Amino acid sequence: MKKIYLPILIFLLTLGVSYGQTDAMEKLEAAKIALITERLELTPDQAEKFWPIYRQFADEQKSLRREFQQLKQGYDPSQATEAQNQQMLDEGLKIREKQLNLEKTYSSRMQEVISTRQLMNLRKAEDDFKQMLLKRIKEQQQQRQDLQNQRLRNNENMRQRKN
Repeated sequence: MKKIYLPILIFLLTLGVSYGQTDAMEKLEAAKIALITERLELTPDQAEKFWPIYRQFADEQKSLRREFQQLKQGYDPSQATEAQNQQMLDEGLKIREKQLNLEKTYSSRMQEVISTRQLMNLRKAEDDFKQMLLKRIKEQQQQRQDLQNQRLRNNENMRQRKN
């Protein structure tokens, strides 16, 4: 029964994206937590210990992504010298190494709370959540495009009727 409600919950929560960025992000986060909790079949005790670790991990991942984005900001490989390109490559690899080390560290910490099966399910749940979001975004874009096309056809029909 839970499996039926979760996609509906995620769908309903993603509808709120246009109502406010902060509110939408909170709803998406709640949907992600619901999906992960269900997929990992966390006990209340596990959830109490798992979520602080996971949030810390997610925050550090976000920090590394920001670091990489800042590194790339204003960088144009076609305008850079060979030395600048090499430096950018080296810095990018350092950030990737930090990401890998972060994942190793937090995987170990999480395994103190959840089983390896649950940890593997975590990776799958995160990927599934991203795919559901991407699918929903594409559907919304298509709906907007269809609506816009319908409006254009209606406007054209109105013009033709007037002439």
